Amino acid sequence: MVLSEYYNILGLPSNSSVEEIKKAYRKKARLYHPDINHSPDAQDLFIKLTEAYEFLNTYHEKITTDEQEYNKLMEEWRKYRQDRSQARARFYAQKSYSQFKNTKLYRSTRILNSTTIIFNFSISVMVFIYTILGYILRLKNPIPKQEKPSTIFSFILLLVLSIILFTVSFIYLKAYLQTLKKQRKKT
Repeated sequence: MVLSEYYNILGLPSNSSVEEIKKAYRKKARLYHPDINHSPDAQDLFIKLTEAYEFLNTYHEKITTDEQEYNKLMEEWRKYRQDRSQARARFYAQKSYSQFKNTKLYRSTRILNSTTIIFNFSISVMVFIYTILGYILRLKNPIPKQEKPSTIFSFILLLVLSIILFTVSFIYLKAYLQTLKKQRKKT
């Protein structure tokens, strides 16, 4: 296959981002997985879809308009990875869809990763707490010959930044939890 075919299989334009590629793969994998789609060509479509995803995900940053560079990438792909990608896709096609959703490949398509979201939320809470504790400690143990207005200004600045960080991470956490809730209702 050529690059344009990989994008066509995913139903994307050639200037798509990695996030769009991941999102399209998740949608199409649900459509074409043989456990859900019982048409005779579903397995072949699923294998082509998985191959397209793996190629685009692997080489997205390296794909250029330089034809010589593109031909080099395609040759490397055909030589070393295409057969393995197809074999892996056949293996995933034989599993049930719920088992496939738990594979490393499918989980790699998640844009909102639970670990990242929880880590960001924890960091935002820690920044907020340390800002307040730092200010209290600074008031109890002042540095000699330092003016109070700079302490108040830095406290207010850090407090505003920590509130913004907390708000953004809370919004992401809330959206992730709603997504999980919707997924559980579907299954």
